Amino acid sequence: MESLRDLYRIGYGPSSSHTMGPRAATEMFIASHPGARKVRAELYGSLAATGKGHLTDKAIRDVLASNGIEAEIFWFPDVEKPLHPNALTLIETEPEVHSDTYYSVGGGKVVREGDEDSGRPDPYPDDRIGTMKRLLDYCDKNGYQIWEAAIEFEGEAILSYMGEVWQVMKDSISRGLEAEGVLPGGLHLQRKACQAYAKAKDFTGPLGNSAKAFAYALAVSEENAGGGKIVTAPTCGSCGVLPGVLYHLMNEYEIPEIRVLRALLTAGMIGSLVKSNGSISGAEVGCQGEVGVACAMAGAAAAQLTGGTIRQIEYAAEMGLEHHLGLTCDPLMGLVQIPCIERNAMACMRAIDHASYALMGDGTHKISFDDVVEVMMETGHALPSLYRETSMGGLARIHEL
Repeated sequence: MESLRDLYRIGYGPSSSHTMGPRAATEMFIASHPGARKVRAELYGSLAATGKGHLTDKAIRDVLASNGIEAEIFWFPDVEKPLHPNALTLIETEPEVHSDTYYSVGGGKVVREGDEDSGRPDPYPDDRIGTMKRLLDYCDKNGYQIWEAAIEFEGEAILSYMGEVWQVMKDSISRGLEAEGVLPGGLHLQRKACQAYAKAKDFTGPLGNSAKAFAYALAVSEENAGGGKIVTAPTCGSCGVLPGVLYHLMNEYEIPEIRVLRALLTAGMIGSLVKSNGSISGAEVGCQGEVGVACAMAGAAAAQLTGGTIRQIEYAAEMGLEHHLGLTCDPLMGLVQIPCIERNAMACMRAIDHASYALMGDGTHKISFDDVVEVMMETGHALPSLYRETSMGGLARIHEL
């Protein structure tokens, strides 16, 4: 299992797979071919289908232009490469001819074709930590909380990195609560977080308890949609869920920041388990792999912050995935706005509810987290490509009609 640094990536929206990934791929290509003067970019599958809405072409052009390279971009939405629906081939056409194909596999991670099995060693050994069952058994054996396993295998430096992650999350909430106006793109969608927060401060009772969390999640998601600086958790499209939950609980219960950082570690372990054994790519498994995984991560973090055992934490995470099974990825106009922003707010509250439900029992339940990851993959592969980040079906298609 990879480092949590590979899950929590700090960057700019609106899409981890379609913006951050292609940017990283282009930088990798230039590093391999430093003499290039002209480059042809060919986008395939989902990367081509919704690339314009996700500013994929802008990300590629910006990197090439900053290096004095002329760019040509071509789109092939009906052609899929074999390894993943998000494929990008970069071809140096002047002064020499070289080409490499890259796959943006989710959460901003990029794999170059032919390098699938290379890279730095993963810090988490599969035989001890590779599944939720193994992780829980390992924690039982050592008397650990889940976050302690992360520190054991990654060192104290990973906690320091969580500090950087949390600062970016808090900053995105602050900016999002202050920003107003229309988000970029053709939907002319007004930001809502600022007004939502203003109203939430006057609410009382159950509405008051939940409305601020809604506003926090909206703030981050709107910042992402506007191309602002955010943290993938586990993706750009689902980046509002976890910070919304954490910021709400921190303020509601006056939780020390160090405990929030530990909760980020726990949430990261949940997300990394799904990434390792399943997928966090909307183009591969639909939005269940994005908002569903984010809800699982946030539910686990909430359960930990409210005193849950490791099995209650696992239960909250399992519900986050189970109750998003089959969720499609069908963004209007390929923009990370509708239904993405509202889904972040709804998943934020569901995560808190899942934690509450898990804490009402002892963590015993019939369906395991590992089982749900397996079913999520089965369900995602059964979804037609219309509902996997191509904007060719579902809500996206209705909007066109």
